[in-house]
Amino acid sequence: MNIPPAKAPRQKRVSLAVLLLIILLGWWVFFVYQRPVPAPTAPTAVPIPVTARGDLAADEQSTIALFRSASPAVVYITNIEVRRNIFSLNIHEIPKGTGSGFIWDKQGRIVTNYHVIESASRVEVTLADRSTWQATLVGVAPDKDLAVLQISAPTGKLAPLPLGESHNLLVGQKVFAIGNPFGLDQSLTSGIVSALGREIQSATGRTIQGVIQTDAAINPGNSGGPLLDSAGRLIGVNTAIYSPSGGSAGIGFAVPVDVVAKVIPEIIQHGRLIRPGLSISVADDQIARRVGVTGVLVMNIQPGSSAEAAGLRGTRRVRGEIVFGDVIVAVDGHKVFSYDDLRNALDHYKVGDTVTLTIEREERQMQLPVVLEEIG
Repeated sequence: MNIPPAKAPRQKRVSLAVLLLIILLGWWVFFVYQRPVPAPTAPTAVPIPVTARGDLAADEQSTIALFRSASPAVVYITNIEVRRNIFSLNIHEIPKGTGSGFIWDKQGRIVTNYHVIESASRVEVTLADRSTWQATLVGVAPDKDLAVLQISAPTGKLAPLPLGESHNLLVGQKVFAIGNPFGLDQSLTSGIVSALGREIQSATGRTIQGVIQTDAAINPGNSGGPLLDSAGRLIGVNTAIYSPSGGSAGIGFAVPVDVVAKVIPEIIQHGRLIRPGLSISVADDQIARRVGVTGVLVMNIQPGSSAEAAGLRGTRRVRGEIVFGDVIVAVDGHKVFSYDDLRNALDHYKVGDTVTLTIEREERQMQLPVVLEEIG
């Protein structure tokens, strides 16, 4: 049976409707769905309130005030060495090293470590205001690792540090170091007194006693700079660090200000440290130990000296045999075991003082009063 021809137009209408729907869907996808969505508007920034600097803690404000007060007294020292070129034989100057120092008085005297300026051909001192001055050497005390320089800066540029005391320091009190570690000038570090009564060796090998130990960061370049208490007073001169790596390991040492206050005026007046002594020569400590001597074995006595007048005996030869001289075992009751001990003991006195030496002579002990004399 044949389909009536009247239904063909209806199928055609359905096809047109489907085609129109596809066209509308494609238009919507292309023009509407893929249209970029505008970015959301950023919220208005709210300003963060600024807190006034006056809200710093009291100890911070105290440290800031200490640095502002003390730092103008700290100087940068350059050790300049003269060398000859091995090819042209021309002489030229090169920086040998740098260190720190501080202004001692209004006359332009600068205190630093002896090892900072040792063997220098010329020394330059740079003040906190960046002005540089050529320095002349006033004098040195190598045994104490101290030296004094002189610059001709105007008085207005010179701000000396106030002196404190070191004999009454306490382990645990705050300390501050200002210097030029690794050439970084005007650097401040802080810490505490870690220990007291330490001993270190000077450039001459002589023991420096009563040294202050601190954990304030002290690095190469800090040498000669001041160690201060919380009131900004000088309590020591930074002189050495203990460090396997060469940097700060939290163990630094400073020559106590009580020693500095005694030595510096003598250097200024005499160009050197006036040392009281006995005008004797003694046996090397190793030799003395080798022959069984515990103490300081006297070898020779200067003729006409107070030691000779006191009856002190030196080592001598009698009928071809060596007879040992007196062995000093104590000074005013304080035992000594080496020549270094003896010199350190006599450092507590001055020229003209009388001390009582305890000596061993022919297997018996006796006391001899001796007047101390100036020695070189």
